[in-house]
Amino acid sequence: TAAMSAAGGKEMTIIGFGSLLSEASSRLTFPELTDFRVVRIQGYRRVFQHPGPIFFHRGIADLSTKRICSLSAEPAPAEVGFNAVVFKVSGTLDDFIVREEEFDLEMVPYCDLESGEVLGEGLMCCASTDETFKKKWGQEHWDKQFTQWGVETCWDNGKDSGVLPCSVYLRHCALAASNPAVDVRARESFFDETYLVDRTTTVRTYLESNPEVMDTRPPEELEARYSG
Repeated sequence: TAAMSAAGGKEMTIIGFGSLLSEASSRLTFPELTDFRVVRIQGYRRVFQHPGPIFFHRGIADLSTKRICSLSAEPAPAEVGFNAVVFKVSGTLDDFIVREEEFDLEMVPYCDLESGEVLGEGLMCCASTDETFKKKWGQEHWDKQFTQWGVETCWDNGKDSGVLPCSVYLRHCALAASNPAVDVRARESFFDETYLVDRTTTVRTYLESNPEVMDTRPPEELEARYSG
């Protein structure tokens, strides 16, 4: 699998589409990254659709308001897509694989922004299934990551489920996208080509309707981690 290849220690291209849109943010995870650039991902939709376990462990998820979701990419019709970044990393990605445990890490084609020509493939955090998580990590780990917080499903939230982005994380991604060093094509795409679980509401529309999200600061000890 792509994840096994990533664990093998050879050079790998990573696709970033949330907080990793900022090179500065990417370097918090991958200090030695190289060849950072903006590309087009076609045939995938970027969606806040699943609860991020780490948000519960860090105390920044709010189940009472359903503001619990992290970001993933899911297969979509060919005309759907978004702008992302790619960069190269060397060495083992074991820590990254564990950190992104709920995702299917898949090799996905990325394209030139102008011509649409496929330039290569990169490792991307894609939507998975509850069953896959349990098979990969076990029921006990599922209970630790989801059940103990009152969360019944990771990947089966329907379009009308009403789950919303975790505010601290969305603010983090929005700040990362708004970094002056970020290519405007990546920035605008984040706001206009990222959707809530209904697959209709864009992040831009949601933030315009819920401006308090950008005032939702992380706990002091997480300020550096969740500030773009």
